[in-house]
Amino acid sequence: MAEIKSARVIVTCPGRNFVTLRIETSDGVYGLGDGTLNGRELAVAAYLNDHVIPCLIGRDAHRIEDIWQYLYKGAYWRRGPVTMSAIAAVDMALWDIKGKVAGLPVYQLLGGASREGCMVYGHANGATIEETIERAIEHREQGFKAIRLQAGVPGLKATYGVAKPGQRYEPADAALPTESLWSTEKYLRSVAPLFEKAREVLGWDVHLLHDVHHRLTPIEAGRLGKELEPYRLFWMEDPTPAENQAGFRLIRQHTTTPIAVGEIFNSIWDAKQLIEEQLIDYVRATIVHAGGLTHVRRIAALADLYQVRTGCHGATDLSPVTMAAALHFGISVPNFGVQELMPHTELTDAVFPHAYRYADGMMHPGDKPGLGVEIDEVLAAKHEYKRAYLPVARLEDGTLFNW
Repeated sequence: MAEIKSARVIVTCPGRNFVTLRIETSDGVYGLGDGTLNGRELAVAAYLNDHVIPCLIGRDAHRIEDIWQYLYKGAYWRRGPVTMSAIAAVDMALWDIKGKVAGLPVYQLLGGASREGCMVYGHANGATIEETIERAIEHREQGFKAIRLQAGVPGLKATYGVAKPGQRYEPADAALPTESLWSTEKYLRSVAPLFEKAREVLGWDVHLLHDVHHRLTPIEAGRLGKELEPYRLFWMEDPTPAENQAGFRLIRQHTTTPIAVGEIFNSIWDAKQLIEEQLIDYVRATIVHAGGLTHVRRIAALADLYQVRTGCHGATDLSPVTMAAALHFGISVPNFGVQELMPHTELTDAVFPHAYRYADGMMHPGDKPGLGVEIDEVLAAKHEYKRAYLPVARLEDGTLFNW
């Protein structure tokens, strides 16, 4: 038995906020888990400190499944992003401990590698189509085999996915939510020309992706997917809000463009109908918001029955701990599709030294025991939490809309 002796939460902001859980056993082995929930970080920190950690002390760290069920079923109020992010932090830390005790990287404990590496996609964005294509060319030169394209919408001052000039894209950018205006009509006119130009310049040997970010109705999404069919997208992401899973039937009836959804999912129940009715092609639930490796493996197993592949969210609102966990998951799971990659800043990488690596459009989790990520607590302590909200969007008539 490896008794859990202590657990504590570390909140740091090396350019953006991260919530890290450090669990240590009576044998002196510790593991790290990520509990970051973008824009609601302190809610998870409080949930861990006030409600989870007291329940962990004295438990056997190797009983990962039992602890997962205890935290999920024992809360009675199940699911939700705060609860599932907290459970994920515990789950990752326990897998990290198990790997260190075994002297093996976590992916070996998950059955070993199913592939040589995980194909990743990068983000190319710009205020204009021309700028976006320039960034895409740069990504191709860096070896990326898959690239997400987002461009500014003519007539709108700001557009999701497009960075401010000279800056990295980071949407959680203010102490109170910023507001932007949205026009579905202007947006729909702008997307097909972007991909027409992209295929003209980039050719057909690179996968192209696009994120709609939940902004369309099902019939609008069907229309967009049909318009994009000539350009053979790898996927059209989050075309419509997925609370009503049946809404994706309408999209399927109108387009053969592959559909990806799920970065805000936090349980298998969010994806169950979508998978079983084969209404999507990729499920994007991420390790940190969907209950950790233990639960996301269940989602992948269900998806595999219906030829749905994985495409885990991997933006900078996930710490390197989650990125490592996603790569251990991705390299081992049989129905892996692609992994999102938004590289962290040098400062974040310094706070979280890690073993995972990128080469030629692929990433590998590395072979250090456990997840292969550490935290420099001295450096982390120099960067205190800074409140930062995600933006909100309104239609041009002032109606609050989906950001």
